[in-house]
Amino acid sequence: MSVIEFQLNGRAVSTTADPSTLLVELLRGPLALTGTHVGCDTAQCGACTVLLDGQAVKSCSVLAPQVQGRSVTTVEGLAAADGTLHPVQDAFIACHGLQCGFCTPGMIMSATALLAHNPRPSEDEVVQALEGNLCRCTGYVNIVAAVQQAARVMGGEAA
Repeated sequence: MSVIEFQLNGRAVSTTADPSTLLVELLRGPLALTGTHVGCDTAQCGACTVLLDGQAVKSCSVLAPQVQGRSVTTVEGLAAADGTLHPVQDAFIACHGLQCGFCTPGMIMSATALLAHNPRPSEDEVVQALEGNLCRCTGYVNIVAAVQQAARVMGGEAA
């Protein structure tokens, strides 16, 4: 077991984990943040996507000790302290960008990373940014619309 200290959703965290523990296991287990879903365990589906230093990563492919001294944001960390949802979360609701909801946290995290780096994505850029996230329910049309709506709300009119 090793001590891991990092920022999680804006708060300092100190925990212990075996060197072979995956970040998704740490988040869902001892840290009790179950919004990050375990889908395929092979980094194919994107359900476990979180932000690591602002970049979208699949937490099933990151060892927990790799986050030492870094910043991790999960879907639980997007909403404001008063419970106000992040614009991407609001847009997914408003545009019906979810059905069963299993892929939704990963989609939201990937979309958030995209909009942080490209506030005016074209439809093709949204599709490309989300290609590592699989959805079996929606057909992606409403998901893309949600990301574009979030871009408009956040001040970057989607191209």
